[in-house]
Amino acid sequence: MSIGLPLHTHAAIEGVERVELLKVLTPEEARGSHLGETDVLLLEDEALVRRGGGPIRISSLRNPEVVGPGDVVRLRPGSSLVSVLYRRGSTSNTLFATERCNSLCLMCSQPPRDEDDSWRVGELLRQVSLVDADEPQLGITGGEPTLLGQGLADVLTACRTYLPSTHMHVLTNGRTFKDRGWAERWGSAHPDHVTWAVPLYADVAEIHDEVVAAEGAFLETLQGLYELGRLGAAVEIRVVLHAITIPRLPQLAAFIYRRLPFVRHVALMGLEPMGFAKSNRDRLWIDPADYIEQLRAAAFHLADRGMSLSLYNLPLCVLPRDLWPFAQQSISAWKNAYPEICDGCVVRPHCGGFFASAGPSWRSRAVRPLKLEEFA
Repeated sequence: MSIGLPLHTHAAIEGVERVELLKVLTPEEARGSHLGETDVLLLEDEALVRRGGGPIRISSLRNPEVVGPGDVVRLRPGSSLVSVLYRRGSTSNTLFATERCNSLCLMCSQPPRDEDDSWRVGELLRQVSLVDADEPQLGITGGEPTLLGQGLADVLTACRTYLPSTHMHVLTNGRTFKDRGWAERWGSAHPDHVTWAVPLYADVAEIHDEVVAAEGAFLETLQGLYELGRLGAAVEIRVVLHAITIPRLPQLAAFIYRRLPFVRHVALMGLEPMGFAKSNRDRLWIDPADYIEQLRAAAFHLADRGMSLSLYNLPLCVLPRDLWPFAQQSISAWKNAYPEICDGCVVRPHCGGFFASAGPSWRSRAVRPLKLEEFA
């Protein structure tokens, strides 16, 4: 299954004496850029060259397609690795805030690490200053981004300065927003261009806390959500669908409508078989074909009451057609992969497909290629 261009490649690198974040530009674009010589890697023939602030030269890229004009790359001293932190034209550019988290979700695709990575704030501020000013959307993720404290506010303020029209989509468990002071600080940093995407896994504490492996998290998340609602912030609720969340999914939908009316969007999402999800498969896996009844009840409870709803990471062949209008393709290439069985399917161009990590044992028994005659 193809998942698009990688974000890293190796090359012959000369002149790097410290960690550098640089903007790749053609000579023509560089002449009209506000960036200085120290910020820019010029794309010259088959090499990347910085002329100011200490010459840097990158040549013999193992995969030249990885790096292109407009990209932001990271270079490290003593390393041959070129890492793309921002890719011009990508729909899934993200600022990675931290590896730390105050939850330990059973299906976490990127298990947290408890280490001091406050250094990331400076790197994020630098990265934001190099992103294309007309970038439509950037994500902020982790870990738990709010653990950066003032650092997160600084990053959002930088986004307001350098990227005033870019919409920010911040993935957070919402727990630290229970502190009104922090909620106001983060919420006011870039108030009109941020959506806070907060997971809520049940309408009762016992189940939500089990999923996130943190006692008291349900109450803290609700308190955080109400602070966001008080601020008039844009809030998205996210629900990962698995064997623990499915049984009370209809009740959760009713809870969201009744108790969280300020929520602007609800995303119901298939399970990504990465990280902790693999080791917790026995607790989490349920064939999507076996939860259609609960999914339909939840979806129409929300939609019939005017709430915006999307279904992600669920192939169309598994869904009944009355749910197709809610099904969306992910903006991330690795969440839109298609195995061989999908070859020849007439709805493939419109289907959300599979996570690239979803092998045969993580696919529904209902997966099949749909034929044109089925729609006659």
